[in-house]
Amino acid sequence: MQQPFRIIIAGGGTAGWMTAAAISSLYKDRSCFQITLIESEEIGSVGVGEATLPSIKSFNDQLGINEAEMMRRTQGTFKLGIQFTNWGKRGASYIHPFGVYGSLQNSSDFYQYWTQLSSKKAQADISKYSFAVQMAERNLFKFPTKNPENIESTASYAYHFDAALYAAYLRELSETAGVVRINGVIEAVNNDFDSGNITSLLLRSGQQLEGDFFIDCSGFRSLLLHKTLKAEFEDWSNWLLCDRAVALQSEQPYEIPPYTRSIAKEAGWQWRIPLQRRAGNGYVYCSHMISDEQAHESLQSELPGKALTEPRFIKFKAGRYKKSWQKNCVAIGLSSGFLEPLESTSIYLIHIGIVCLLRLFPIPQSGQKDYSNLSDEYNRLIDNEYERIRDFLILHYHLNDRTDSELWRHCRSMKVPESLTKKIDLFTRRGYSESFKYGLFSTPSWLAVFNGQGLSQKGVDPFVSALPLEYLESTLAEVSSLIEQGLVGASTHRQFVAQYCGIQI
Repeated sequence: MQQPFRIIIAGGGTAGWMTAAAISSLYKDRSCFQITLIESEEIGSVGVGEATLPSIKSFNDQLGINEAEMMRRTQGTFKLGIQFTNWGKRGASYIHPFGVYGSLQNSSDFYQYWTQLSSKKAQADISKYSFAVQMAERNLFKFPTKNPENIESTASYAYHFDAALYAAYLRELSETAGVVRINGVIEAVNNDFDSGNITSLLLRSGQQLEGDFFIDCSGFRSLLLHKTLKAEFEDWSNWLLCDRAVALQSEQPYEIPPYTRSIAKEAGWQWRIPLQRRAGNGYVYCSHMISDEQAHESLQSELPGKALTEPRFIKFKAGRYKKSWQKNCVAIGLSSGFLEPLESTSIYLIHIGIVCLLRLFPIPQSGQKDYSNLSDEYNRLIDNEYERIRDFLILHYHLNDRTDSELWRHCRSMKVPESLTKKIDLFTRRGYSESFKYGLFSTPSWLAVFNGQGLSQKGVDPFVSALPLEYLESTLAEVSSLIEQGLVGASTHRQFVAQYCGIQI
């Protein structure tokens, strides 16, 4: 009898258990696929990621997760977008929404409609024409509809949740599906002399675990990919200067906004994430411009309520490994790279890494162990994801009018990647944004940051400029009216979560 294909996941946390849950849900026959996850209660995980992107809902849906139950178990709330304060200039604020501007019938041209009218006479800000933004600003929530003719279909949502509780929830699902969990510390990694493939992991207990395919979810240590297979790291800290974070939990005010807050500060930015019964808080900063003690004091002074935990300090470097898949090992999550949580991309990168891996999964065929074609394609896909997110994050820092600190002056004047320079130029000329439709952040996301941080286009799409102003005015007025109608009957976010989850908050 042929032995099962042995998959070993090194590390737990969000990355490890998302990976285990996804693989075990697709490859269910344990006589063919044996899945083992090793994690150490001594080491623990970073575990501060609490904000997600809408892709997490599709991940949960694919696993058959009951949304209300998941939210109860993880202290979850809904998220319609991210509010950025003091980014373009001090005192200014905007929301990057999960959704489009206008209706689905006119969303591709709506920004151009608004720009053309604004060049003729004063108009309300573009955010007034986003259903997601208007719900968020009024602290309301209702589920999007699937009817494309309904304005409520223009919004989508993600979650705020406790990442440690989410990992624990997925662990239960995974173990029920036959994933074997071992609590242990990996002491050594053994490789095949000829191929370089990893053959086994030696635990501190003396137990040796042999495997056919290994998934590195060991976090910043990158135990398998970097320390063992010597993957080369590409450093992006010359563009993304922040290299530290301090995080702590606090009491949650009565009102629970359906969005994450990102508040730009002298040496970085502060996050505020509303969960059901507490708030997650953190200060991401550049250690060359502020000390750990000063960062903690600054965060402590602006908490929404009493601190509930001691501060936790995290060191990191922006960048990614040039090859996330080497030999018979794939790194998922922090072990493959790190981009600061400015746009809540950490869990997304775990998700997309899992999706790409499953599409290219090395199902054993006649003992073949050369995965080079699969790994080349995987690395190409992951490189694109990292680089597109990198450019989007750099844009937030680069596009500012602040002169009050070294960080913001440097970021405004620094030379950015050529790929981002081209995107800025295309938008500045005529608001062109078709090149942004591929990758994680699509056209509405780029428009939100460009407009929210003060970048104006110089020209207007010639197809739009030929349209009568009366037509443009009536389109904007119709969208505004539809949004107001769509908001009727919406509950406050707090009320919606309590009723949906069947709990008292």
